[in-house]
Amino acid sequence: MIIDTFRLDGKVAIVTGSGQGLGQGMALALAEAGADIVGVDYSDSNETKELVEKMGKKFLKVQANLMKIDKLESIVAEAVAEFGRVDILVNNAGTIRREDAINFSEKDWDDVMDINVKTVFFFSQAVARQFMKQETGGKIINIASMLSFQGGIRVPSYTASKSGVMGITRLMANEWAKDKINVNAIAPGYMATANTEALRADPVRNAAIVERIPANRWGLPSDLAGPIVFLASSASDYINGYTVAVDGGWLAR
Repeated sequence: MIIDTFRLDGKVAIVTGSGQGLGQGMALALAEAGADIVGVDYSDSNETKELVEKMGKKFLKVQANLMKIDKLESIVAEAVAEFGRVDILVNNAGTIRREDAINFSEKDWDDVMDINVKTVFFFSQAVARQFMKQETGGKIINIASMLSFQGGIRVPSYTASKSGVMGITRLMANEWAKDKINVNAIAPGYMATANTEALRADPVRNAAIVERIPANRWGLPSDLAGPIVFLASSASDYINGYTVAVDGGWLAR
């Protein structure tokens, strides 16, 4: 039955930035679909662990600073040691710096580019090597942004990084599809998370944003549940190198 192609029973998913917000929402969706979760975050993911385990799935908590790439291979090794395999990688962890382009610093440029693009690429590489070793194929889902498509203001390194995410998603898909590795991305729109709390609290900015969204509301982490399960499952086996906007119609406006 078609519904069975969306099941993730027996699969193991690594989710970065799993402690809260969109990362937590996607980890829970994958667990609900049947996957065991390796949650990677710089802070603890205790709440996510508890929620996943309430569903009857296993959760391996890995605390790591993804601003550097020196721990990526060891994270994959830890996941394999615990579960015997890896099937899915969700590259969700990221950061942002806000400043006028004319005043933007090299540190703010490097910090954002390192975690948003460099880590995404090298974590994907490490997991793809594991997929190839297993000879099972696998799914890599990168988290892009509306600024993969648009320029934005006061976020030069974030815009560059998220444009880069869409580009390397295509590149990796081109090279690894022959190995039954699907690489795709999700571009969330304006989401109600801790990162957007200040925007939502500003009545003028909030009204302007909601007015431009055809769905007439902010997105929720739960709005990514369907897309992440789809791209992580065998239902998407012939989708390669695509970035799916989950934005309430923002880009269509």
